[in-house]
Parts: sequence; C-alpha cells; structure tokens
Amino acid sequence: MNNVPSYPLHQRVMDIDDIEIKLILDAVQLKHGYDFTNYARASMKRRLNKIMEDSGLARLTDMIPLIIHDNDFFRFFLHSISVNVTEMFRDPPFFLSIRESIIPYLKTYPFIKIWAAGISTGEEIYSLAILFKEEGLDENIIIYATDFNDNVLEIAKRGIYSAADMRLNTANYQKSGGKESFAGYYHADYNSVIFDSSLKKNIVFANHNLVTDGVFGEMNMILCRNVLIYFNKILQDHVLELFSKSLRINGFLCLGTKESLEFSTSASLYETIDKTARIFKKKRDIICSIHKDDN
Repeated sequence: MNNVPSYPLHQRVMDIDDIEIKLILDAVQLKHGYDFTNYARASMKRRLNKIMEDSGLARLTDMIPLIIHDNDFFRFFLHSISVNVTEMFRDPPFFLSIRESIIPYLKTYPFIKIWAAGISTGEEIYSLAILFKEEGLDENIIIYATDFNDNVLEIAKRGIYSAADMRLNTANYQKSGGKESFAGYYHADYNSVIFDSSLKKNIVFANHNLVTDGVFGEMNMILCRNVLIYFNKILQDHVLELFSKSLRINGFLCLGTKESLEFSTSASLYETIDKTARIFKKKRDIICSIHKDDN
C-alpha cells in the first residue's frame, strides 16, 4: 500500500507564473547583474505582465531571449521594471517637515552630505535643491543622487520636464513652505521647462543599486521614499541596514508615507521625529546596537 501522503498540486509544485517569473529574473541577473529576486512578487508580476502586453508577446518567458540578446529590449525592460512615479515636492507636508524639523539641525554643521536613493527622473532632487537654497544651505552641501537605472538618471541630469506638470508642481511647492516664485527656478521653452543649472552645482548623479552596491559613509541625511514598498521583507531589512551604516549618528532617515521602520531589524537605532512624514533620527550606531543586544 502506498503510504505517501497526497497533497494538492499547488503545494507540491510552483505555479506556472512563478516559474516563468523566476526564469526571467534569473536571466536578468545572470546576463546583466541586476538582482530583482527579492522585489515584492505581486508588484513584479504586474510589471512583467505589462511588459509582455506592451511588447506583443504571448508568454512571459518569450522575453527571456530578448533579455539575453537584445540590448534595446533590455533597456525598455529595465525602464519598465523600475518604479518611476514622482513629482516636484511630492507630499508637501514632508518637505515642510524638512524645513521645520531637519533644517535647523543641519545648519549647525559646517558641511552637509545628503544621499537621495532611488531618485527616478529627478523631480525630488530639484525639490531638495530649491529647499536648501531657500534655507541658505546651498553653499556647504553635497547631494548624492542615485538610481540603478541609467535612463532615468540621464533625465534627472538634464532637468527638463513637461510644462503641463508645472501647475501641480507649483501648488506642491507653495504647500511645502516655498518662499519665492516657483517659476523663477526654471526656464520655459514651448511645451517643456528646464530647471536652472545653478540648482545642480552641488548634486552628484551616480548609478547605485540598493540590492548589490555598498554604503555611502557619514551622511547627515538619507532619503529613500516610496521604494521600499516594492521590496519584500528580506530586501527591506538589507536596504535599511545599508542606510544605517551610511548614516552618521544624529543623521536623518526619510522614508515614504507608506513605509516604516517598525518591525525592521534597524528599528532600535532610530527615534521618530515626524511619524506622519516618516522622518527618523539615528540615535546610535549599528555596532553599538549589536553590543547592547548581546548584554
């Protein structure tokens, strides 16, 4: 008599979609070195299905040969798999909180280092540059603006955006405590605007992959907003540890409105400055935390 227990098929084998997704992500990592394996599965599945539909492919796995052999397709794939939704002064109360809660503290330092990770097309970077300029910090600051996607980094470097977005951007700026005329920061040209080159004088644009690359040391402030929500718990903890190692004691960590340090392995390192705006202050080093837990 066969005593091997019988389980439903879904408990014994992977779902076909999960197999296809795994094969695609393996191909991306093996050929191009990008590791998406710990991205949130539901979000990844939606984006891959959208790529499949936009490319006129019949199956998810039909994109594997294109990923391996077609560089143009892979650039399209990488752009599509990235999350590139942003706007100037997005979530105005967050930028207002920077003005009121963080700027007074940063002004006590002779030189300030900021890391903005996952900048997408750069609207947040120019928002920060404007804010720091208005607060008199544009002469003693450097902002490292990073993303793993070279295409969006190039857009950010150019600083050219649609004129149609300026009404929303202006409203956001005003709600964030803006002190000048927002139109004074850009030059209009037909259907586009280009932000003043002076805003870029303290910005260093660089490719950095939060999954595989290392730390940026001794930062006074790190922003990574609306990125962690696309990672699973393992990758979230990895990235938050990376930020903790890159942030100096009393430095500020700024996350997105749907993101939190709660239940993360780094939670004990921080105190909450603004719960609504998701702004946290590092109160001790990660090594100190490990030693304390051992005692």
